[in-house]
Amino acid sequence: MIKAIIIDDEERARNGLRQLLKMTAPEVEVLAMCEDVPKGVIAINEYQPDVVFLDVEMPQYSGLQIGQFFKQMDFRIIFVTAYSEYAIKAFELSAVDYLLKPVQPEKLTAAISKLKERQSSNSMSERMELAEASIEGKDFNRIALPVSDGFLFVEIKDIMLLEADGAYTKVFLQNGSELLVSKRLLFFENVLEDRPCMIRVHRSYLVNFNFVKRYSKSEGLLVMDNERTISVPKEKKAMIEDALKRIRVG
Repeated sequence: MIKAIIIDDEERARNGLRQLLKMTAPEVEVLAMCEDVPKGVIAINEYQPDVVFLDVEMPQYSGLQIGQFFKQMDFRIIFVTAYSEYAIKAFELSAVDYLLKPVQPEKLTAAISKLKERQSSNSMSERMELAEASIEGKDFNRIALPVSDGFLFVEIKDIMLLEADGAYTKVFLQNGSELLVSKRLLFFENVLEDRPCMIRVHRSYLVNFNFVKRYSKSEGLLVMDNERTISVPKEKKAMIEDALKRIRVG
């Protein structure tokens, strides 16, 4: 059984989620339902759940502030929220799990399946802090990259190049390191879409144009600062030439 606690200031939302869990995930046992973060903290300490379904916007304390009550968070959190598109992007960049209200049965089933596959709460506190900082500061500076033993937190400006590798993505950083991340390239294209320097130049490559060293029109090649070369499709040439004029710094 998966032990769970629900924290939401709306009674209807708490009851609705518990009923949905009964119908779609009978292996999840709801041990307590709480109306605010302080009561939720007491329940977490008492029941030691595997997962907490947590609303974001609540009186007194936001769900994002729950980490302030624990030295170590050895439980997983799934936010259940009607929050804005901006906050959803913060959750994505922070690798924080979430469900949108009203919760759809198929989405809840997928969240529980994901929970079973990856029971570790590795870096939960840091991921929560990153999500909170992104939402409050309205500035996405870092991203949590899922790697084999947990998560690596990197500055977005230090990402030089992303390369598709099937269901994975190779991430090349400014310091020369290379990571294999369990996310598709399309995920990065979507969450970094508001970064004008990050451009999909090829179906297999997303490039930070601040690290483009040279562009050869005749050969149709981009040369990166790390000497990596990327072939440019004909249909992308005009867009790339325009981007180089607008973006390149230093």
